[in-house]
Order: sequence, then structure tokens, then C-alpha cells
Amino acid sequence: MIQAKYSVQKGDYLRAGEASADIKRVLKRLGIEGTVLRRISVAAYEVEMNLVIHSMGGNMEMFIKDDTIWIVSKDEGPGIKDIEKAMTAGYSTADSVAQGMGFGAGMGLPNMKRNADKFTIDSTPGLGTEITMGFSIKGNCDG
Repeated sequence: MIQAKYSVQKGDYLRAGEASADIKRVLKRLGIEGTVLRRISVAAYEVEMNLVIHSMGGNMEMFIKDDTIWIVSKDEGPGIKDIEKAMTAGYSTADSVAQGMGFGAGMGLPNMKRNADKFTIDSTPGLGTEITMGFSIKGNCDG
């Protein structure tokens, strides 16, 4: 099994995007098809930026199991109070710093869900959020 784990710090805009770029490089070297690679790259970047913007820090993990590439993001607080609302395109709780840098348009979670073949989000207010995304290499995503 191929696996990579990345630590992402709250507010670290200087390094934001490094984990998702590394995931893209690894998968490209493995010969992952371009369309799948683009979908994974978009979703990985979005989840990484959510860690930077909204969490108190966390980690991303990428692994390949059978014919599925998995990306799992786990963070420390503050959690999401209303997941259904947070999944609405255009809804954002990004602070003025993030918005001033051009982030926080409210498309992160919708973009993750749209690009992943399998998407789950589990969040507990005050504790944190776990997002799991699966991307089928050959048409199945059973995990």
C-alpha cells in the first residue's frame, strides 16, 4: 500500500498547497490518469485549505487501497455546527484574513463532494472534523 501523511498548520498560508501538490506529484509518478488526477488535485487542495483557514490544525493522509485512492483529513476544532449549511455553495465562515487573500468563497466542501466518488464528513462542534474522500481508479470505490 502506498501512503503519505501531511501535517497542516492553522493559518500557514505560506505553505498552503504543499501537501496537495505533493499528492499530485506522487500520483502522477504512479501513472494515474489525467482526469482522475485533476479531480483528486482539486479536492486535496480544497481540504488542505479548509485545514489552514478553518481548523486549529490537522493532518491529511493519502493512501491507495485496491482500486481506490483515499484522502482523509482530520482536524482539531472548532468543528462544523451545521454541515448541511456548510455544504451549500457560496456559504463561508472564513475570516477577513482568508477572504482578503482570495480564499473563503464557500466552494471548498461542494468542490470536494463533486470531485470525489465517495465523500463523507463527520464533525463535532468544539472537537473537530474528519473528511474522507475516495477516488476510483478503475470504476469501484468500495473501500
